[in-house]
Amino acid sequence: MSARFSLPRLFRFCLALLACALLASCATMSGPRDVELPASRLQQGLEKRFPMNQRVLEMFDIRLTHPQLAMLPEQERIAVTIDTAIGTPLAAQPWNGSLALSGRLAVDAARNAIVLRDARLDRLGADGMDETHQRMLGRVATLVADRVIKDFVLYTFKPEDLRHFGVQYTPTVIKTTANALVITFEPQK
Repeated sequence: MSARFSLPRLFRFCLALLACALLASCATMSGPRDVELPASRLQQGLEKRFPMNQRVLEMFDIRLTHPQLAMLPEQERIAVTIDTAIGTPLAAQPWNGSLALSGRLAVDAARNAIVLRDARLDRLGADGMDETHQRMLGRVATLVADRVIKDFVLYTFKPEDLRHFGVQYTPTVIKTTANALVITFEPQK
């Protein structure tokens, strides 16, 4: 019995081998890719984490509601304004106002998330409160910002966000634009 090689069979075999080689080379040669994450999606994710209640110094009960996200592309930061109600046994009524803070965005590879880092209190306003009391409350608000906003997760990547055409990617760079984040993903090696 002799082995028979027909030309069509050999051609199909070579074509299949070439296709496999091309797919393998594409998977290893794929480069970085940019993905745009709209601010509206970040806003929706942020709203799911509120309202928040915090007790500070065993004296202040703070309720944070209605976060509003704003992009600050020129500073590579984002800003969040939050409605705030601050209650204390020393006051008959809680003080209502708003808290504005901003932070730098970073990738937390361990959590596959975008987190807010280097948060700072930009403004605290309380309705009907004099400036002296607002300064004192500013210190309390700074404690709240440190507790609540430190490494605050703004967005968590789903496993399918990190795979593209069979290649596993890792988020590496975040750029802030006027109405979105642009995240650069690099293929894992």
